Amino acid sequence: MADSTQGTVPGAAAVSAPLPDGLAPAVFDQRLKGIAFLMLGIAIFSVQDVILKSISGIYPIHQALTIRGLTSVPVLLAMVIVDCGLRGLVSARPVALLVRGAIMFTAYTSFYLALAALPLATCVAFFFTAPLFITILSVLVLGEKVGPIRWAAVGIGFLGVVIMVRPGTEVFEWASLFAIYAGLSYSAAQILARKLGTTERSTVMGFYGNGVFLLGGLVLAAILGGGDFATEEHKSLAFLLRGWVMPTPRDLALMMSCGVIAGLGLVALTQAYRVAPANVVAPFEYTALLWGVLYGWALWGELPLPMTWLGIAIVIGAGLVVLYRERQTGSLTLWRRGGWSKIRRKSRRPNEFSNSP
Repeated sequence: MADSTQGTVPGAAAVSAPLPDGLAPAVFDQRLKGIAFLMLGIAIFSVQDVILKSISGIYPIHQALTIRGLTSVPVLLAMVIVDCGLRGLVSARPVALLVRGAIMFTAYTSFYLALAALPLATCVAFFFTAPLFITILSVLVLGEKVGPIRWAAVGIGFLGVVIMVRPGTEVFEWASLFAIYAGLSYSAAQILARKLGTTERSTVMGFYGNGVFLLGGLVLAAILGGGDFATEEHKSLAFLLRGWVMPTPRDLALMMSCGVIAGLGLVALTQAYRVAPANVVAPFEYTALLWGVLYGWALWGELPLPMTWLGIAIVIGAGLVVLYRERQTGSLTLWRRGGWSKIRRKSRRPNEFSNSP
């Protein structure tokens, strides 16, 4: 799961849509560059998932979150300075930024707890329910209009979720509920990010969000760090309730690297959406699943069951249908590992797309 503590990217440059008679070489090169940046960003964020899953049997999640948060402070602060200067941290809506950070904290904590017990590819697939949840929340919260095809895609997508979860069967793993909740709460945070994007830079949202991550990790550490509630009954509960452990230099470096990964991944994804149209690069977000399958198989010998593969295919197919239909209607809401973007077709120049809140 990407470190998606970011929202929309205000001021991203508009990029021309496909030309009727084909693409000029320069435009084609820009699109290839955008796809390359996006796939690089996805690959970087996938490493973070591997790190957190690999330490989940030894260290507690609150220790990893605290170390990651501390490491991220200078990285994100440097990004804020480059993007908008320190004045950008003085927000007119600090409460909303902190609320969004708290929602993101619950989303990522839930995802990481699911990682401890589920195959990596399955966790990533559950997280791709986010485009389905965002469609529902955009109607309930933002009053947007959704047509019958998108509603059908959402319904079919959740059918895929049921196939993956298989409640009431012997293969049911209740940790999957953590992953589904992660998709839901992440979507709620990005609805708020869409509103904040009118005044706040994505780097500022990321900095505030990281502050909440750090505070949340410290609070959990103060309550659970002594190990008084530790249990090994379930992998997810063990990851949550385990007391702090003195890390080896290697493991400390791994946890610290997650903070650097957050910054590098964000740079790559932001650049992808700046140099190429969002509707061109967005489908390549799903390469995250390929990395999940590859790492899960290579490192832990994990492969989803046949019925799980069916559910994964349905969820991804539904997400792509939602993406395609929103592009067709001229209002494209994109999930990306760095956050959500709202893309509206400009009425005065119908062949142009640009980021807008």
